Formats: sequence, structure tokens, C-alpha cells
Amino acid sequence: MRALPHRLGAPRPGWTRDADVVVIGSGIAGLTAVLRIRAASPWRRVLLVTKALLDAGSTRWAQGGIAAALGAEDSPAEHLRDTLVAGVGLCDPAAVEILVTEGPPRVRELAALGARFDRDPDGAFSLTREGGHLRDRVAHAGGDATGLEVERALIAAVRADPSIEVLEHALVLDLLTDQSGRAVGATLHVLGEGSQDGVGAVTARAVVLATGGMGQIFASTTNPAVSTGDGVALALRAGAVVTDLEFVQFHPTALWLPEAGPGQQPLVSEAMRGEGALLVDAAGRRVMAGVHPLADLAPRDVVAKQMSRVMAEQGVDHLYLDARHLGVETLLRRFPTITARCRDAGVDPVTSPIPVAPAAHYASGGVRTDMWGRTSVPGLYACGEVACTGVHGANRLASNSLLEGLVFAARIAGHIAGSGGADGVGGPGDPEAPLPAGVAVGARGSGLTDPTERADLTRAMTDGAGVLRSAQSLRATAKMLAGLGDLRVSGATVKAGPQAWEMTNLRTVAAALVAAAALRTETRGCHWREDFADRDDENWNGHVLTRLDPEGELIVTYEAQPAAQVGPA
Repeated sequence: MRALPHRLGAPRPGWTRDADVVVIGSGIAGLTAVLRIRAASPWRRVLLVTKALLDAGSTRWAQGGIAAALGAEDSPAEHLRDTLVAGVGLCDPAAVEILVTEGPPRVRELAALGARFDRDPDGAFSLTREGGHLRDRVAHAGGDATGLEVERALIAAVRADPSIEVLEHALVLDLLTDQSGRAVGATLHVLGEGSQDGVGAVTARAVVLATGGMGQIFASTTNPAVSTGDGVALALRAGAVVTDLEFVQFHPTALWLPEAGPGQQPLVSEAMRGEGALLVDAAGRRVMAGVHPLADLAPRDVVAKQMSRVMAEQGVDHLYLDARHLGVETLLRRFPTITARCRDAGVDPVTSPIPVAPAAHYASGGVRTDMWGRTSVPGLYACGEVACTGVHGANRLASNSLLEGLVFAARIAGHIAGSGGADGVGGPGDPEAPLPAGVAVGARGSGLTDPTERADLTRAMTDGAGVLRSAQSLRATAKMLAGLGDLRVSGATVKAGPQAWEMTNLRTVAAALVAAAALRTETRGCHWREDFADRDDENWNGHVLTRLDPEGELIVTYEAQPAAQVGPA
């Protein structure tokens, strides 16, 4: 593998801005972080940076809902149990306890903010069940449009606060650090912002990464086009530790479109199986019968693996989700978005089974954080899908992702509010301040990868590091990644731009994932090794840590977790 860059090749910043806190990303985690920081510290200047438009991230595509113990018969203890079981021994129970105990009040606060959740006739949250949950605890909105409604409410609250500055169409490039290695801002490339057009720098006392996932490293994914692993790649270049990148969850039921090319695939929510839809093959035989006690509502890794087995055995590239028996009234009431998308694709769920296949969906690993969202780089926080808080372990429990964004974004805000100047998050500064002395910018130690090879990268990752993996497939993928062409960087004059920057991020994250997957020689959760088919608690009941050394080489190590941290089998 060629050495990976420590900085992206880019021109020197042509403009600067200053804030107390810069939050990068505008999904549920980023929006919540901004609002909570403002509520806890009204005098702090907060800048929200987002790669495209405020509503262009993954949150809007979350169909199923938010899991929380909101029902009278449910409890945080039961939610904790189900989360630990789904995480296959690698969840941090302390982090999960924070999630399930702080989750219900965060959801109620979201509703109070204006998110219109579906309600029962008595006014209580309407709750459904998804895979891995033993209780009905998934709150939803608009039937299957939860993420869209949550995002609408949060964006409305952000826009209602004139003290929150929003910078759209801003691709984050690299972290700015001082001589001690502390995060003091980030470089950005902004399109169409007048005096802030092109590459610039934002200085801040704290940086919050909420950049979302990395599904675009695969040829088929439910993630939007913006999910190119920018936050994980930035963190690696800045020296941060990332954890458990091998655990990428493949959603079992993405709508299979025979003419679709690479990019985002429509999601067919797991909530549809929660209402009784069944996975079948072309002959109508049930795929999950007898495979798991929860059958079609088994955890996602179990379902995706079984679907892959059946597809391989039958030599087909898709199976079917049969929801016809739910009836037209239920389908239109609970799943209006899915029904409309299927009909647009020529499939009517009322009369025909829906063709589906697994697609990359959610990264359970990410930038390692503590319980307050702090990374291994001082001044750098992370929350949402870009982070690894310890909540998900080897496999995220359905609908825990929106909850994690809510809970840990709020905890970051609480930490920043409580840290005062001691943690470097000080008072107001000059909005046009120059870069602090000793801050590294520019193209030294930088590089770019040829964006014309992006399709080759995503296909290699799907074939060799997707649902099915082996030593042979991972070696072939690593070789392909190593052979990708580099663009030459010379001083401040570079062949640079958003496509090259995204491609370099994709290559960095893909290489890190492949290295982690090659190291973990077992099958656990989302990580399925055909050559090591069993779970190995004796040797692998711990975490894979990845970092970038000073020479640009990936260092991948194993860290055993304390025995008390091991969850149920």
C-alpha cells in the first residue's frame, strides 16, 4: 500500500473565520449538538458546517424510527439487554446504559421541540417493533418518514436561532492543530459563498465531527452521496484512533433495481417486517424460517448472512419481501413512502412481492470516543455514525442510531458547557482572526487519489469486503487499493477539487476497513469471515484499533476488553 496522506492536497486557505465551536455535519447528531451547545452556553458562537444542504445527510432517509423505552410495559433495562445481545459481546455496557436511560427524555424533548411523532388515540407514542427488539419500542413519524420529520423539526429550530451561523456546500478537508496537537479548527472548501468561496479555514476552541457514515465505499449502499467517510479519514490524518471499522452493517432489504448503477439504493424499512412482512425466495419459500428464534425479525447481520447464503446457493442476485397480506390500508398508512418508491420502480407492494438485496447501511465502528464524545485528539469531539461510542458493538440494534445521535450530541454539549476555558472552549473571539501561530496548513505531506478510479474502488470493496469476506478476498481488495493512481501534488499548486478529495477519503477509509477486517479472524456480528466461520471469544472478544503513523502507514492492533465488559452471547 502506498503511504496514505496526512493532509489532503489543497491550496492554502484564502479566508478565515473564527468561532467558539464548529460542528461539522447536519444530521440528527450535528443539529442536536448545535442546539444543545447554544442552550447550555448561549454566549458561545457556534458555526454549523455541512457538506451540501442542511437536509442532505442520512437522517432524512431513516424510515423505521427511534428506539427508546417509552412504553409503560418497557424499561431501559430491557432495551439494554436487547442492545447487548445484538452487539454480540462487544458493546460497552456503560455506554449502552447511558443510551437507554438518557434516551427516553431526549426523545420527549425532541417531540417538545416540534417533531410530530405518530400517536395512539390516547396521545401516547405509537410504538412498533423491529429486528432484535423484544418489545414494541420504536417511535415513528409519518408512518415511515421518521428521519424526514426529525430533521424538519431540528432544522426549523436551528434556523429560528439567528446566533447560529450555517455554512452550506462546505466540504471539510483537514483538522487544524496547534503545536501541542490540539484541535483548533478545520480547513474547508466552500462553493458559492462569495468571499468564502474556495478553500478557507475556520478556527475554533472545539471541533465536533458529525459527518455521518462511509457507505459510499461500496457499490451498493442505502447511504446518500455525501457519505464518503470524510470524518473518519480526517480523524485518521489528524492522528486520532478509530475503532472496529470492520463492523459495517448491511441492511438486508434495499430495494433491488436491476438497472440501477452505483450510488444510493432505496431502503425498505425493517419496520415492514416488524408489521409482518416475510422474506421469501422466487418460489415463495420463507428464507428465515428455522434460522433464528426471531425468524424475519432476527438481528440484521443474521438476516443479511442468511439472505447471502440463499442467494449464493440459488445463483440469484435478489430475494423478495412479501407484504401483500398486510393489506392496502396498512401499507398506505404505515409505509406510504416505501409504497410510493416501489411503485415508481414498477413494483406494487399491494399486489407483488418486493425485490430486495442486502446493501451497505451503517458503520458500527468509527472515531473512538469516551462517554462525553471526546476523541483521542484534544479538542476534537465526535458523535453520530462517524463516532464509535461503544454503544453498537459488533452489530447495531435497529433504530438505535438516531437515539445515539440525540444522546451523545447532548453529552458533548454538556461537556463543552462544563469545561469553560479549562478545556480550551473559551469566550468570544475575533470572527476574522488570522490562523494561530504554529497551525499546520497547506500541502506538506499531502496527496490525492485519482477520482476516475472510484467505480473500481467501490466494486472491489463490495466484492471483497462486503457481506462475505475471506483472507483471499481481503488480500485482493487491499492489492487493488494499493494500486490506485495518485495525483501529484506540488507546493500550493495541485490538481485538486471535491472529487479528488472525496476519492482520497474513500481510499483512506476503505484501506483502514480492509486492514481491520483482515486482522479479525472470526465471524462476529456484521463481520462475516467465510474462512473463520465461528465466533472466537478466547482471542477476539475485544476491539480492533487503527491509526495512521507518521510515515502514512496504517497501524492496526487488537485491544482485549475487560472481562466485566463482555455482553451476553
